[in-house]
Amino acid sequence: MSQAAETAPLPPPSCPSQPASALPASAASPAPVGLSWVERLVSIDTTSRVPNLGLIEMVRDALAAQGIVSTLTHDDRGQWANLFATVPAHDGTTVGGVVLSGHTDVVPVDGQRWDSDPFKPEVRDSRLYGRGTCDMKGFIGTALALVPQMQAAKLAKPIHLALSFDEEIGCAGAPYMIADLLQRGVKPDGCIVGEPTSMRPIVAHKGINAYRCCVRGHAAHSSLTPKGLNAIEYAARLVCHIRDLADAMRRDGPFDEHYDVPFTTAQTSTIEGGNAINTVPAECRFAFEFRNLPTLDPEAIFARIERYAHETLLPQMRREHPDAAIEFTKIAAAPGLDASEQAAITALVRALTGNRDTRKVAYGTEAGLFARAGVPSIVCGPGDIEQAHKPNEYVELAQLSACEAFLRKFIHSMSVGAHG
Repeated sequence: MSQAAETAPLPPPSCPSQPASALPASAASPAPVGLSWVERLVSIDTTSRVPNLGLIEMVRDALAAQGIVSTLTHDDRGQWANLFATVPAHDGTTVGGVVLSGHTDVVPVDGQRWDSDPFKPEVRDSRLYGRGTCDMKGFIGTALALVPQMQAAKLAKPIHLALSFDEEIGCAGAPYMIADLLQRGVKPDGCIVGEPTSMRPIVAHKGINAYRCCVRGHAAHSSLTPKGLNAIEYAARLVCHIRDLADAMRRDGPFDEHYDVPFTTAQTSTIEGGNAINTVPAECRFAFEFRNLPTLDPEAIFARIERYAHETLLPQMRREHPDAAIEFTKIAAAPGLDASEQAAITALVRALTGNRDTRKVAYGTEAGLFARAGVPSIVCGPGDIEQAHKPNEYVELAQLSACEAFLRKFIHSMSVGAHG
């Protein structure tokens, strides 16, 4: 990110007397203000393969009823969309300010055993159960519930709401929204991505890079193997090369001990090929991914894999058959995040949570996309990532209350009153 982006001005934070995460709701406490909004969002199935337009239009209409205009950006399918809306500053300014960002899609529930309908949210034992309660409709619902407070506050800078699609399949939706913001000249001063962090700031995460590879050989009867070209065997050599690369990064680094897995990782995840035991397979397809420390260039890592394929394997293959090929297709790519401690948004979230610990995670978020676009970003939201993607996913009501407390303090910190 640029130095100018890192030092973009924000209203000075007002330090809370306690961290938001230290303010859980007791059994006698009122329900979190965002509970009904969260339940409403969870009730809409937005599994990534299902269009999310119904949820987006519902939010758009609810915001419109409060006098807030939303901009929708669609992908080529037309049934998936992002939403970007702005609560202006008291003087009508819509420039700068902070984005509260969350993705609306959720992972599938196929094959999982749930104790209740995953799309009929249910409160049990001070927890809200349902797909997306933790990841990450809890944050979105809490933010939407506090829009009236945002409007009532005398904001010195605007607050933006960003809702995206297809984050769970490689952050595929947010780039449409970010491209639109850049085209319209909308450049916020900072962004808070509300992924589940138990309301503790996350300042860095790894990048995600996923590819498909198709190795093309030549079919022949297995009794005549020299007349064919075995695609599976050459694919296996490439798979082993990827494993060797992963082993080297595990052994030699670079390392960052703030991560639970402190080095760049790589793995092959799926593979298929061949059609009969007595046929030399003409094709083998596999998918692989690597998760890079944000200080490493992912293109350089992929180049090492591609170079081995094209400079070592392919010449060998074409000596056996001239039509041999190795083809790569990028499935998904999401940049890592490495937030500056000097960035205003980092200082703001640390002040509001009272948390100064350095935390970095291996999973990816859309924060890296905002940061790459020049918007300094940080990750902080309700819920525990350990509950995400699992059957009986839940968020503690205390976490929703902690998020509410955090966002109320955030709104105050953005107001003119915080200066006086």
